[in-house]
Amino acid sequence: MSIDWDKLRLFHAVASAGSFTEAARRLKQSQPALSRQIIALEEALGAKLFHRHARGLALTNEGEQLRLTTARMADEIERTRSSIEATRNRPTGEIKLTTTVSFGSSWLAAQLAHFVDMYPDIRISLILGDEERDLARHEADCAIRFHKPHQADLIQRPLATIRHRLCAAPSYLERFGIPKTPEELLQHRMIAYGTEAPAYLRSINWALDLGHDGPTREPVLSVNSSFGVLQAVEAGAGIAALPSYLIRHAGDKVRVLLPDLQGAVFQTYFVYSSELKGSVRVAALRDFLIEQMTPANLGDGIR
Repeated sequence: MSIDWDKLRLFHAVASAGSFTEAARRLKQSQPALSRQIIALEEALGAKLFHRHARGLALTNEGEQLRLTTARMADEIERTRSSIEATRNRPTGEIKLTTTVSFGSSWLAAQLAHFVDMYPDIRISLILGDEERDLARHEADCAIRFHKPHQADLIQRPLATIRHRLCAAPSYLERFGIPKTPEELLQHRMIAYGTEAPAYLRSINWALDLGHDGPTREPVLSVNSSFGVLQAVEAGAGIAALPSYLIRHAGDKVRVLLPDLQGAVFQTYFVYSSELKGSVRVAALRDFLIEQMTPANLGDGIR
């Protein structure tokens, strides 16, 4: 029996995407054409590969067997491609990098301008979102995470720690005064990330527990983005805990309060899948981030 290699590639794309619609979008072809190719593959194999239902696709037993095989094939092809790339000793190609909205849109985006100057043959696709992308499913190539990854098959390199401090705009402090103790915060308006924070960011709302022993305070304003919290602080809406890199980004628009208070601390990591271990371009980005993500560059030490 002869199997069309291109149809196996298309099958792998559908199995990874979980739907014909998403796979067709990634492959930049029409869904009907893609569906016909998969049907032809099923006919050639004499077996159904997917259960089709209203909520999407599910692999049959035969489909799962084939998925494991095509996944190994894709890994081997990627390793071979990475090896060929390494022999040329010139980082090239695309890197899909993901991280949180606030960090990516403020500090990181500016730093990547220097990276593309250093490596003009590398194209960066920066994917921002506080809900994490699955690197094992190739939703991104690598990530800057604000916690230690749990997946054993991911390579991780510790980067800098990110610290939080209480901040307010000068305009707010002129209206309501400067708190001198944590207890005085009870007389002030507090802004927080809110209850929508993903599990790994829950401690970001530490400031709501300062100055009292009772239940966690209700903020006057919740924003499910640290960058959004910064905008509210700059507008004079209240006091909030901000990460050091956003405090640096704000400059004179905010002032640090009660600088001796210990806030939430996040250890950051550069994370990528083991199949990219030999990638020259990923190594170049990793080394660049290790060099640039220092406490001084991230604003740690601002008082």
